[in-house]
This record gives sequence, C-alpha cells and structure tokens, in this order.
Amino acid sequence: MSEDAKSRSFDALDYHIICKLRKDARVSASQIARLVGANERTVRKRIDRLVEMGAVRLTAVVTPQVFGYMTAADIFIEVEPERERDIVALFMSMPEVSYLAYGQGTQDMSIEVRFKDNAEFHDFLRHTLPTIPGLKVTGYALVPRIMRNIDEWMPRQEDFGIME
Repeated sequence: MSEDAKSRSFDALDYHIICKLRKDARVSASQIARLVGANERTVRKRIDRLVEMGAVRLTAVVTPQVFGYMTAADIFIEVEPERERDIVALFMSMPEVSYLAYGQGTQDMSIEVRFKDNAEFHDFLRHTLPTIPGLKVTGYALVPRIMRNIDEWMPRQEDFGIME
C-alpha cells in the first residue's frame, strides 16, 4: 500500500468520531472520547487529521427556510466554452446560487438556487439568466422538498473497515 493510501485509510474510530461531529460539530474531543471509549488525545489527533486531509469540514450549515428561503430549484444550462470561466465566476458570486456543478456533457452545468418565493425564482429564470451572454437554460425543476442534502451524506461503513 502506498504512503498516500495509508494516510487516507479510515477505521471504526474515525467513523464514530465523524458520526458524533455530524450530530454536533461543537462537541468537544473529551465528550467524543467518553462516548466512543477512546483516549481524548487520540480523538483530538484524529479530528485534526480528518480536517487536515480534507475528509471533514467543521462548519456551520445554514438552513435556508429559517431565513425565509422557501423556494428551491434546479436549473440545467448549457454554457459556451469560451464564456465558461466568466459564467462560473458570476454564479459563484450570486447569493441565490447554492450549488454549481458541471454536467455530463462538455457544455452542461447544473445550478441549485434559493429564493424567498416563486416570484423571485420566476424573475431570476425569465429576466436574470437570459441577460447572461453565452448561457442557455435547457430545463429546470422546482424542488418542493429536499429529503437528503450533502451535509447529511456519509460514506459506507465498509469504507472505515467496519464489516457488519
């Protein structure tokens, strides 16, 4: 096994630490240690390692609905290759855009947007997007309910060497 592969291997302790942090990112290493039956110093080092290697980010996750953003939509677009960099930069600067990704095709992109109501979404779809040179909307879907979001995703237990 390469040195890089060794540094990226995970075990059951990593799994349990991540599970506790997912429930409450403010939980202390000493609390986690008590809950999982491990040494506090070990838990602290594991958390540091997980963060340093980019396996986890300890961050606040904002709930859009609490701030009145009740409308979510996925918008599918085609982007002219020569305008791609500018369009990506524009979307990255827009507070309405909560997700931006390349699609399967060479010119396809997908964005997720958040608005306080359907009228704001309609204005964005019909008046904002058409003014962006090199962009064509190919489809969209209102998202009435998100049942699982990226902040709730977790790798399989096997990825941590846990075989049940």
